[in-house]
Amino acid sequence: MKQTCVPLFLAPMAGAGDRAFREVCAPFGVDGFTSEMISAKAVTFGDRNSFALAEHGDGEAPFLIQLFGSEPETVARAARALIARVPCDGIDLNFGCPVPKITKNGEGSALMRDPEKCRAIVAAVKEAIPLPVTVKTRVGWDASSLNVVKVALACQAGGADRLTVHGRTKADLYRDGTVRPEEIRKVVKAVSIPVIANGDVRDGNSARELLTATGAAGLAIGRGALGRPWVFAEIRAALAGEAPPEVDKRSVMRRHVALAFQYKPVAAAGELRTHMAHYLRGFRGAAALRGAVSAASTPADYENIIAQLPSDF
Repeated sequence: MKQTCVPLFLAPMAGAGDRAFREVCAPFGVDGFTSEMISAKAVTFGDRNSFALAEHGDGEAPFLIQLFGSEPETVARAARALIARVPCDGIDLNFGCPVPKITKNGEGSALMRDPEKCRAIVAAVKEAIPLPVTVKTRVGWDASSLNVVKVALACQAGGADRLTVHGRTKADLYRDGTVRPEEIRKVVKAVSIPVIANGDVRDGNSARELLTATGAAGLAIGRGALGRPWVFAEIRAALAGEAPPEVDKRSVMRRHVALAFQYKPVAAAGELRTHMAHYLRGFRGAAALRGAVSAASTPADYENIIAQLPSDF
């Protein structure tokens, strides 16, 4: 069955989904963007780096700013402060991050153990700002506590406008093969607001399978876009029953390098290494080029690597 109108979102990725990467993905048919996650407490303390994470370009629309925090009033104050300084289309609340340094403070996916607090945070932010409020969750803390339906209903009761459900538990982290589409489907059936499915979408086949298994209103793609920002165009073509578009991958990589150094002149060299490692996979000689990336520190270094790509890249 053709599914031509399904929205495709770029999922937020801390440390990878920065402005440069988002802008590289934009031309390939992304229907919405979200900032890297931002600490609500840091925003209320006036941290400049936190406000910088919310900066975005004209091509990133609609654009949501993602906040994490466990105190309803603190998150609400941060949301007010951010939208007062950074134009955006809404606030996304992170109830899904599984990283220990976040969960040990009762934030991220730790909030899934307290659906009532999830409701309270959503309600506080909803009351504080005149923009949509969305939520990102996982399906539970671990396999013995798959309580995403309770959390979803609590978020809906608090006024959430949309949910994105990552099909893993906190305990699953990002391990392949651990996505539970049946849990996302339970949420779709339980709530009346749109549900976006997330987890292991890497191509047209996996996109179609997750949509069919969950009945979700759309998809969020994160790691599947690393090194392949054109995956959105490929998925859209596959869902429409069309051939994948031709992509000048070298030009995409060059644009990524240029934007990274434009927005982060000092940090770009190091941050690009992760992205380049993803680009440089799946062809003969890739390992040697990835080795060269470890020493790259200037745009010219990265251009030299791109120039060595094989003709059939």
